[in-house]
Amino acid sequence: MIDWLKTEWYHLISVYCDDSLIEELWTEIETRYTSKTRYYHNLLHIYNMLFQAEDLKAEIQDLEAFKLAVWYHDSIYKSHKKDNEEKSAVLAEKRLNSFGFNPKRVEIVMNLIVSTKKHQIILKENKDNAYLLDLDLSILGTDWKTYKRYITNIRKEYKRYPNFMYKPGRKKVLQYFLERETIYFTEAFQTKYEKQARENLKKEIALL
Repeated sequence: MIDWLKTEWYHLISVYCDDSLIEELWTEIETRYTSKTRYYHNLLHIYNMLFQAEDLKAEIQDLEAFKLAVWYHDSIYKSHKKDNEEKSAVLAEKRLNSFGFNPKRVEIVMNLIVSTKKHQIILKENKDNAYLLDLDLSILGTDWKTYKRYITNIRKEYKRYPNFMYKPGRKKVLQYFLERETIYFTEAFQTKYEKQARENLKKEIALL
């Protein structure tokens, strides 16, 4: 997985950077996503999003900006903070500016990242934002065994909070998604994941 990710990273930005900068940026990404506090928001999460995105290439308008948003959307993640997405967007801005990425596309990347905060579409000109959010939540529609592993890892990331604090907060998040007209924005993800995702969320709520 690591080799695949590193190759993907090199292919993505090699037209903008020399090898030393590519390696420097990769090392930072790898270090951030392999932090000992990362149980779910780690490189496996990035891998799953990018791997699924391979089937969406024809649907995504700005694939480079899309992939950069995937890479950086959880680059800063602390479970006790409420500004992770904003800080991740700022970090992405700094790193993309370091290799001269187009300013308008940098702004697109930042908006894509910030949209993952409330999982609401910010950019409506095309379906890129919708696909990013759907990929980010694709875990919700996996089989129950995979989903249980996911909720175990999420709980580990929030281990600083006792159950009497964690459970109501988690339930509120799950209810938020259940109360939406659809969890997923695109027809493809609704068809593939919507039904199972709703079943999983309801099961988790029953366990809380």
